[in-house]
Amino acid sequence: MDRAGIGLRILLLAAAALLADAGAGRALPRGRELRVCADPDNLPFSNRRLEGFENRIARIVADELHATVQYTFKPQRRGFIRRTLKAKECDVVIGVPTGYDEVLATRPYYRSTYVFVYAAGKDLHLRSFDDPALRRLRIGLHAFTEDGANTPPAHALARRGMVGNIVGFKMWDVDSVQDPAGKIVEAVATGEIDVAIVWGPFGGYYAKKRQAHLVVAKVSPALDPPSLPFAYDVSMGVRRGDEGLKQELEGVLERRHGDIRKVLEEYGVPLVEGGRTCEEC
Repeated sequence: MDRAGIGLRILLLAAAALLADAGAGRALPRGRELRVCADPDNLPFSNRRLEGFENRIARIVADELHATVQYTFKPQRRGFIRRTLKAKECDVVIGVPTGYDEVLATRPYYRSTYVFVYAAGKDLHLRSFDDPALRRLRIGLHAFTEDGANTPPAHALARRGMVGNIVGFKMWDVDSVQDPAGKIVEAVATGEIDVAIVWGPFGGYYAKKRQAHLVVAKVSPALDPPSLPFAYDVSMGVRRGDEGLKQELEGVLERRHGDIRKVLEEYGVPLVEGGRTCEEC
């Protein structure tokens, strides 16, 4: 999964890490640097001004490890891991899909889902791709990834014969365009489209930032193949073989779980628990 489908971010005990360092990996030196790979312009996740929730979580991790954060900023496009983590320009990516085989991932520290974003005044109550109301709506999608692959919502709509309802929005744009990923939510607020179906962190953050009367509703499990999931676990990623750092990060994730969750909630990230959508989360 990449940014259009999003998704992608990550952290354990110092004593355990020191023991593990003798064998399978290199633990983060105490009092040194937490070297983080991040996108310079990808809110709500990260930016150069350190305004994203992954920037905030990196700070929590660094504080717990008595380290300072040093960033390597590169756009999260194809080849990001190869050009950063594998090139040893940094040691941690704060958000990756759990099980992503390009990295050694920690245990998940949050789970999110795609969401419907629509104006409260439209009285839609959308939760499912099988809702008949979708067939009469203009539906905004971050429709395509850089390599041309469709996102799960695009596949789900295509299976139901609703390609003609889709209005595509860019995930990236020229540098002069501020928050390009948020334009899709702005289009909902202005009435240009009726509903946006976006990766949860984008939907929750930009709906909250817009301060309009917008509903952010988690997508319920759809009647689609299991290979087309809409909710994903997110971990932190380190280089393969770096078991010591992985264990350190997992210790931090365990000890600072409450603080990290508060950051996610502050940014409006829709959270899913127990592998199912949780309306009260």
